[in-house]
Amino acid sequence: MRRSDPLIVGGGPAGTAAAISLGVSGVRPILLERQHVTGDALCGGFLSWRTLETLGRLGIEGLDGHAIDRLRVFAGTATAEARLPHQALGVSRQQLDSLLLARAEAVGAGIERGVTVREWRNGMLETADGTRLSPETLFLANGKHDIRGLARPRPEAGTQSLGIRVRLSAHPALTRLVGGAIELHMFEQGYCGVELQEGGRGNLCLAVRKSRLTDYGGDPEALLAAWAAESPAFGDRLTFREKGCDAIGAVPYGWIARETLPGVFRLGDQAAVIPSLSGEGNGIALASGILAANGWLAGEPADQFQTRLARATTRPIGIASWLWHWGERADTARLVAAGVRFAPWLAARFAEWTRIAH
Repeated sequence: MRRSDPLIVGGGPAGTAAAISLGVSGVRPILLERQHVTGDALCGGFLSWRTLETLGRLGIEGLDGHAIDRLRVFAGTATAEARLPHQALGVSRQQLDSLLLARAEAVGAGIERGVTVREWRNGMLETADGTRLSPETLFLANGKHDIRGLARPRPEAGTQSLGIRVRLSAHPALTRLVGGAIELHMFEQGYCGVELQEGGRGNLCLAVRKSRLTDYGGDPEALLAAWAAESPAFGDRLTFREKGCDAIGAVPYGWIARETLPGVFRLGDQAAVIPSLSGEGNGIALASGILAANGWLAGEPADQFQTRLARATTRPIGIASWLWHWGERADTARLVAAGVRFAPWLAARFAEWTRIAH
């Protein structure tokens, strides 16, 4: 007797990769997405060469992005630059997620929008409107937004990191500043990534310790102003910022799910949270969705899949976490910049080592 088709919660890269992989194999999963209209997620606009290959295998075509071929690092007054191993792409999550959702629907997945899942209890999901669902198999791909009963552990007080994103308006001067680089600006207890995306618009994302933001009264604007005063290069980028900012709290960087509940396949950020400076969040999300779908098709239990995914993500997350901790201290951040400057080949190796193999 055939098992019932899986239920997927989350329409980001992890959930849609699973839906596409199942759909092309003749399975008809139902995917629940909380947004009525695809938005532009806070982070995850960098697509590495390996991620682009994965997207190609999923049948994603027509990506319109900004070519990236260099890494540029700022730490205090130190600056360094190195070539990436291969060309990458900067794209908005709105574009990426829209293409993935369209592809999932085209291969037979049922997409239900505007459905928010609130809680998991005794093998049953409850949505915001009170609907209860009891799936035989659940693919949990709801990104950084936790569901009660399935939530990831919260970081300990004093170690919590927050994500903050501001958009930069497209301008020839901004294009000259950033060019074809993915930039890493390192500060005490935090860092910022800057890249250009389609149309020359910029994406500026910070990961900062909550305690550091507290030093500025919990005000992101005050933190941005302080960092701009500390780093003229960072201040130059902020000149092009648009009004407002997006934020998300208590991001458990470095966490890996090593066990799960029966029938629950944890994907993407619900399975492994790599520090964003690696640029591998999308890569892990897509890989986890594909691996979960293929495992389910082969009859693999959820706990065996979770163990397999944990092994695959241990090295890239470990290396990225090490770089993150070095980069958030002024003295060691300068060593990171010096390493990129004097041994650019090593930066390329680190870029390779932080990719997930699948």
